[in-house]
Amino acid sequence: MTLGERIRGADGRFCEEFSPGYYGLCAVGGMLSAGTTHLAITPLDVLKVNMQVNPIKYNGILSGFTTLWNEHGISGLWRGWSGKFIGYGIQGGCKFGLYEYFKKLYSDLLVDHNKSMTFFLSGASAQVFADVALCPFEAIKVRVQTQANFAKGLLDGFPKVYRTEGFSGFYRGLFPLWGRNLPFSMVMFSTFEHSVDFIYRDIIQQRKEDCSRLQQLGVTCLAGYAAGAVGTLVSNPADVIVSSLYNKKAESVVQAVKKIGFINLLTRSLPVRIALVGPVVTMQWFFYDSIKVLNGL
Repeated sequence: MTLGERIRGADGRFCEEFSPGYYGLCAVGGMLSAGTTHLAITPLDVLKVNMQVNPIKYNGILSGFTTLWNEHGISGLWRGWSGKFIGYGIQGGCKFGLYEYFKKLYSDLLVDHNKSMTFFLSGASAQVFADVALCPFEAIKVRVQTQANFAKGLLDGFPKVYRTEGFSGFYRGLFPLWGRNLPFSMVMFSTFEHSVDFIYRDIIQQRKEDCSRLQQLGVTCLAGYAAGAVGTLVSNPADVIVSSLYNKKAESVVQAVKKIGFINLLTRSLPVRIALVGPVVTMQWFFYDSIKVLNGL
């Protein structure tokens, strides 16, 4: 038996399901998948945030990109990349790793309850911790992307926020962030899990275990895109509010809602968010499930 076989075990797994190693692997998979995918769509994120903060100047996808390019060059499209990569990598590690943990915990506690309840609670519980980890990075990222002279990135952004606003400056948008991401995670995880079940049961009509790895990952992509699109619709109002608060367009959530207006909360930057979030969530699930599949899980 080779060293690799001894490490992987007789059944081809690196670790037992629901063991500490399993949750650690899920966290690493979530970190890699979320960090890389969010880094890749940084230009779209820069446009989205500027459309939310200054909708008159950035009033469309094509014109918005043209304005950013003309005023800031190619570097302007990648502002805030370090906050995206590191912040969302950490958030993804917490979100996916803790989701798996809470899903097992609530499945054991809520034996007689509806599966949707388990998915909702697991997604929400994981996201609470994930957003606490993300919030300081999001505070820097949004400012870097919308305020040209604020900072170049995390290294100079963190001390500047601390000097001017103190520790509370990093968590100004925590409650709106929860308002955006908690519904998103609850809907996203539940939609993904139900979509996977539907595809195997009603379309492929085979058990997951009887399908090839390629088929399994194809199902993951379809379910991931559905999950991202539905989650985006639910979370868009809170996403607009987060950008407004971090750029001091409003001092409170109530003031932001009044200034932006109900219809604008639902629609502002929604097309670019759907274009951005759908593929990102799809690729996150694809990378995440690929890591699990390649490790025999």
